[in-house]
Amino acid sequence: MMKKMLALLMGLMMMLMMVAGCGSSGPKKIVIGLDDNFAPMGYRNDKNEIVGMDIDLAREACKRLNMEVEFKPIDWGAKEAELKSKRIDAIWNCFTVNPEREKTYGLSKPYLVNSQLVVVPKGSDIKKISDLKGKVVAVQDDSTGSYLLELPKNKELKDSLKDYRKYPDFAAIYMELDNKRVDAAIVDAVLARGYYDKLKPGQYEMLDETMGDEVVAIAFRKDDKEFLQRIDKVMDEMKKDGTCKKISEKWMGADIIKY
Repeated sequence: MMKKMLALLMGLMMMLMMVAGCGSSGPKKIVIGLDDNFAPMGYRNDKNEIVGMDIDLAREACKRLNMEVEFKPIDWGAKEAELKSKRIDAIWNCFTVNPEREKTYGLSKPYLVNSQLVVVPKGSDIKKISDLKGKVVAVQDDSTGSYLLELPKNKELKDSLKDYRKYPDFAAIYMELDNKRVDAAIVDAVLARGYYDKLKPGQYEMLDETMGDEVVAIAFRKDDKEFLQRIDKVMDEMKKDGTCKKISEKWMGADIIKY
């Protein structure tokens, strides 16, 4: 009887050790790169804290994975180098999926729907995309807006502009709009609708036409095996249990989750 009890106890101990080992497998920390001027996805609040919709999503995902998360502001134009050098492990910052990025990065399943909008000052004579002819247009460097203007299908539009200027972040773009140094800007819908329209109501208008609809994903190194599958799995869980929807409604006032 005693031998059976000892064998049972040893078996239980081995099972506990195996469970503990499974829980401790995988990386303990992830460093997420972002543009900390990109409200409402990731930006600094009045207390200089990095907050936003993507921040809440990432914190909840990492909490469920028992993984520490660090948010690291980066130069958006150098994001690929930041990933390849392993100074960051992921880009979680309304990262639009396009064919070029699919070749360069390992991408999660899409988790947001988005589009590119043209924003102009209130009262502008620009009412449709064709009205951009002869105007100065602002885009963020290495952003989706910049990518779209370089596409062959938009060559006629690009060639018709007086100038198009690249800026390091959207805070600089809106400053240029306010100071009338540019006539229009191509920005993410989440930025235009979710933040600046609330921050400075009535100062800007968004054209009804869009530059294109898109989906958003989380970017990793192309050969990533540590983070991508784990994040995909936990994001699926968060979509199913309504967590993603709740976070979206908190920041956007609507459910823009891609299911």
